Amino acid sequence: MNSFLALGDDTRREIILLVAKNGEMTSTAISHHFSISAPAISQHLQLLKELKLLNVKKEAQKRIYSVNLDGFSEMEELIMKVRADWSKRLNRLERYALKLKKGKTI
Repeated sequence: MNSFLALGDDTRREIILLVAKNGEMTSTAISHHFSISAPAISQHLQLLKELKLLNVKKEAQKRIYSVNLDGFSEMEELIMKVRADWSKRLNRLERYALKLKKGKTI
């Protein structure tokens, strides 16, 4: 599964936002924010960890999660490429519209 597909799930997206807001959270604290079972949350956390979107560190029996910003770099690169392409297209459209407005033939 890729990162975009993983974040297409509402629960996983909410987990990322929750952990990002709080900095670090235990799996137990994360699960208290959801109405689904703790094992279901653990499965979501495992997938997010495997995709390197979350870091996890162990302290005794606790698992403490934090957002791994490096894991988002691939998505960020794709978004920036799409943004740059659309920016170029919109700039060309704006120039074309201005020429039309000035009565220039194209």
